[in-house]
Amino acid sequence: MTLRIDVLTLFPDAIRQYATTSVLGRASERGVYELFVHDFRDAATDVHRSVDDTPFGGGAGMVLAPEPIVRTIEETPGLARPVLALTPSGRTFNHDVATQLSALEGFTLLCGRYEGFDQRALDLVVDDEISLGDFVLAGGELAALCVIESVVRLVPGALGNDESSVDETFATGLLEYPQFTKPASFRGRDVPEVLRSGDHARIARWRLAQSLRRTMDRRSDLIERRGGLSDDERAVLEEFPTLDDTAHNG
Repeated sequence: MTLRIDVLTLFPDAIRQYATTSVLGRASERGVYELFVHDFRDAATDVHRSVDDTPFGGGAGMVLAPEPIVRTIEETPGLARPVLALTPSGRTFNHDVATQLSALEGFTLLCGRYEGFDQRALDLVVDDEISLGDFVLAGGELAALCVIESVVRLVPGALGNDESSVDETFATGLLEYPQFTKPASFRGRDVPEVLRSGDHARIARWRLAQSLRRTMDRRSDLIERRGGLSDDERAVLEEFPTLDDTAHNG
């Protein structure tokens, strides 16, 4: 099954250009997903192709009008559902949400601009709202690209090696363990001995311990969300009692 992703935006080139690069470009070539980008300015009915107007009740800035958005969503053949508006007040996007979206046949992302959407557009044609976090962007295009890439890379076949999307930060509810490559020693800092030991079972335990300890140190909320530590995890932490990001030569 090929995942269908539709994006409604006033800046279609921003979406299309990035989507041809790196992971997204290769995944598209493999038929993992299809991207359809729609400029909802095309649905404007006046000669100026207007999509925004001043807010009722006064206030700074402009608000996206409902008609172009509603018309685009209602009149675009095959538009994927659900329709998700990218707004600061939406539910927070995270790995769990990305996993849920990756299991769908498709979805649509609606990118905002200016002071946001006329509420009637959200009420009439939007199924949900999502937010990248507690900050504001000039528009939804960057947020849409973050959502698309994080979702597509979870779809089987997107990365070439599907294990890559499993063994990484947040996939198990933990931050990822520290990674190392050659050379074995760099500026007095050595790759931890366990990673050079060839003992794959011990390496796996070490990596789990590093993920647990790094998460405890930097994102304790993730540990709480998992319901705390299991007995096996406590045993692994006792076996490897420190966060071994790097080892130092004496």
